Amino acid sequence: MSHYQRIACLSTESVETLYALGAEQCIAGISGFTVRPPRAREEKTKISGFSSSKLERILAVRPDLVIGFSNLQADICRDLAQAGVEIHLFNQRSVEGILRMVSVLATLVRREEAGRELVAQLQSHVDQARARAAQWTRKPVIYFEEWNDPLMSGIGWAAELIGIAGGEDAFPALSVHQSAKERIIADPMDVVRRAPDIIIGSWCGKKFQPESLRSREGWDTIPAVRNGMLFEIKSPDILSPGPSAITEGLRQISDMVALWQERAA
Repeated sequence: MSHYQRIACLSTESVETLYALGAEQCIAGISGFTVRPPRAREEKTKISGFSSSKLERILAVRPDLVIGFSNLQADICRDLAQAGVEIHLFNQRSVEGILRMVSVLATLVRREEAGRELVAQLQSHVDQARARAAQWTRKPVIYFEEWNDPLMSGIGWAAELIGIAGGEDAFPALSVHQSAKERIIADPMDVVRRAPDIIIGSWCGKKFQPESLRSREGWDTIPAVRNGMLFEIKSPDILSPGPSAITEGLRQISDMVALWQERAA
């Protein structure tokens, strides 16, 4: 028996991780944005959005623990704490942070062995991507667009995954910022000046439209646009800092870099 029996998950990566640990029976409620595993949406009660949540909907599933993520959920976690609920607020922003989150969740549900196995599997994905990248001498500059209006560069772990896959983040100074507002690119010509070799679109919650990039003024000179190296990584595959960012997001970036190396050879 695990210590916690009724866990309310306010973000997608905790749901994905608990299922991967074989601890799905502990989940009492999930974020409405959950996509992994697909059956979670059928089996579990949806109790929240991401930055918008109603206290009574969360309390209705009678949680003995609520798992939140980031400063964006700090207010709802404060309100839940005042209502007498136990809270664990994660704030992982790196690959190391993702692995630590997995280990902590495994401990909370007394699945330590499963946690060690999952961490080892994820670390293996990282090691394989690093080994693949080590065979290349050139690094493509990669622009990761998290939002299109205003333009926004990728968050920390996305930039880190780009580096692991053998690429170079086009806006390293922006990716260190947690706040989305601090990652806004005010002048679209800044992207043109960085001349990225690969562009990845992952527009949070909506489909990436490469044709809209091509039509931006001056962007037709960007190597990635000229050479057709425009790709989408669906937001659930990389914008949630959980296992899928490594198993799905990193794998896709690694394949993009491999294709670029092939074409540039």
